Amino acid sequence: MLEQTKKLRYNIIIVITYIVGIILLFQLFNLQVIKGSEYRETSNTRLTRESTVKAARGNITDNSGNKLVTTKTGFSLELYKTKIDNDVFNNSIYNLAVLLEKNKDKYNDNLPITVNPYAFTAKDKETQKKWKNEYGIDEDATAEEAFNFLKKKYDIKQDDPEKARKIMAIRYEISRNGYSNIKPVIISNNISYLSANQIKEQSNKFPGTAVVTVPIVTYPYGNLASHILGYVGSISAEEYEANKDKYGMNDTIGKTGMQYTLEEYLKGQDGVRQVDMSVDGTITEEYISQEAVAGNNVALTIDSNLQKVTEKALAENIKKISNGAYGKKYNAKNGAAIVMNIKTGEVLALASYPDYEPELFVSGISQSKLDEYNKNKNCYNWAISGTYAPGSVFKMVVATAALEEKIITTQTTINDTGIYPRGHKPACWIYTDRHYGHGYLNVTGAIKKSCNYFFYELGYRMGIDPVIKYAKAYGLGVKTGIELSGEAEGIVDLKKQCQDLYGQQWQLGDTLSAVIGQSYNDYTPIQIARYVSMLANGGKSVDVTLIKSITDADGNKISKDEYEKKIKEKLGIEDIPEVKDLNIKKENLDAILKGMKGVTSETGGTAYYVFSDLDIDIGGKTGSAETGIKNQVNGWFAGFAPYDDPEIAIVVFIENAGSGGNVGDTAKTIINEYLGMNAKDVKEDLNAIPSTQINN
Repeated sequence: MLEQTKKLRYNIIIVITYIVGIILLFQLFNLQVIKGSEYRETSNTRLTRESTVKAARGNITDNSGNKLVTTKTGFSLELYKTKIDNDVFNNSIYNLAVLLEKNKDKYNDNLPITVNPYAFTAKDKETQKKWKNEYGIDEDATAEEAFNFLKKKYDIKQDDPEKARKIMAIRYEISRNGYSNIKPVIISNNISYLSANQIKEQSNKFPGTAVVTVPIVTYPYGNLASHILGYVGSISAEEYEANKDKYGMNDTIGKTGMQYTLEEYLKGQDGVRQVDMSVDGTITEEYISQEAVAGNNVALTIDSNLQKVTEKALAENIKKISNGAYGKKYNAKNGAAIVMNIKTGEVLALASYPDYEPELFVSGISQSKLDEYNKNKNCYNWAISGTYAPGSVFKMVVATAALEEKIITTQTTINDTGIYPRGHKPACWIYTDRHYGHGYLNVTGAIKKSCNYFFYELGYRMGIDPVIKYAKAYGLGVKTGIELSGEAEGIVDLKKQCQDLYGQQWQLGDTLSAVIGQSYNDYTPIQIARYVSMLANGGKSVDVTLIKSITDADGNKISKDEYEKKIKEKLGIEDIPEVKDLNIKKENLDAILKGMKGVTSETGGTAYYVFSDLDIDIGGKTGSAETGIKNQVNGWFAGFAPYDDPEIAIVVFIENAGSGGNVGDTAKTIINEYLGMNAKDVKEDLNAIPSTQINN
């Protein structure tokens, strides 16, 4: 009985197996034979592709959270490979280019040939030769011959060169970047809503195109803080080769300023979009399979309102100097102004003139605008990259050296008789046929009146070595480590520079020039700002910084040690010499600072006529630095405020200002704004009595 039961179960299993098999065979026959053509048609007309969902870059804010850089919703135009006739494809591309141009939208155009007349955009022959070799064009081919070669290669039938070039530009972009039915080429990174809508509505006229919503970098405050923020642009071939694991060929990357320095933190993590298309390129469905993650947010130390006032004051001061508002016209074209917290080293404002519009670079700046920027050096950061003789703002270094090394005391007086009797017998700046000198002065009075004779004598008594020692101690000739690329180092090893440059031994005449901030002295405005901060805070070193914090997408703060290490590696500043606290005796420091107070607050001070109407006392020093070019004198003002309880250091530099006294208006406006004394916008009086006083 048990045996029969087993056989029955076995037979049932066999029967079930046969039935299932027959059903599967029938279904397979149905799929492959009966409905095979239908499913093949469906398969051939639907393709699933993966597309990148671009992550928004992180915001950059000021110290109060105002967004200086953020993102807005924009549209990117992508093109996928489709199975259409070449003539149809070229005609579609032409119509696409015409539509974009009609709506004043740009498309990627890197074709290095122009027409009417034919010419290569690259002027040097080596660049042309390299490009021709890359595209299989004869090395001796003219621009017209190269154009016709590509026209034949892309089988463009348009006879009109202008129309043919529109097609060629996009075909060339495809050649450069490559594309497939699953990998698009970017035609434009930023098209208008009008173009996006028209392309979507007429998708059958533009096979393979896809309009994608993307985040576009935008600068709500326009040109404000452009040299700090920097700009982004399309990734270059070199940048792509070095970062293939993180970027695509069509990506945007930080090029200058914080956008460059903090690229790793500002760049987000891209997501993935699934796109279903028919074989003719028509999109049938889209959905997100992996969400994008926005970049980290960066809070800067700058105050956007103070930054605005600083930039405006600097620009207006330069224009006044150029227009002759101070008694004589000087060809002033550029300059810098810095406001620094003397206790923390936080930069509250950093202006460089002329500035530029960083948003123009987002979608590709025009060549004419780029040429204008390059000609006028708009993108050059005069505050950190330019090095200049400091003129008389250097005299506090010399005073520190002489006092601390006990060459003089705070009570020592020196009689300025006009012409110094040693070396090359230089005259004090005040010397004329009717005015022989300042007479007897101590160190405080010498700083107040910027007496060259007094400092010549200090240089003679102590030599140049103590001066170099204390210049280094104040951080001059040493990079500050500010988080921007392009910071210059300057020159503080004066004797070495003399030997290296001219092969000469240091002479007394070199010392006499050096102690009044001339000779080989060469420093950046940001270094002068750190030096003045140390003077005002009692000699304590400060860590110059523009970054307040970095926060990730979840609101977690990035460790300062972590981002500082990465920034130093990126900027190549790991080995900057440390500037330590300078323990200046209080009586010596007080004598120096009192002299700086006299500059701005007492009759006879070299900037008294600028600051006499301030409601508070400040410390300051003017500097007029000769450049070696006839009638060209750079102007400096370096100071701090308030005098009794210093909070900020202010440094202003204007190239070819005529004198240091001519740049004081910028500092005055900044101080008024910072201390809340500008109830209304300050209006400069262009009819004010001009001053012709020249101070070293």
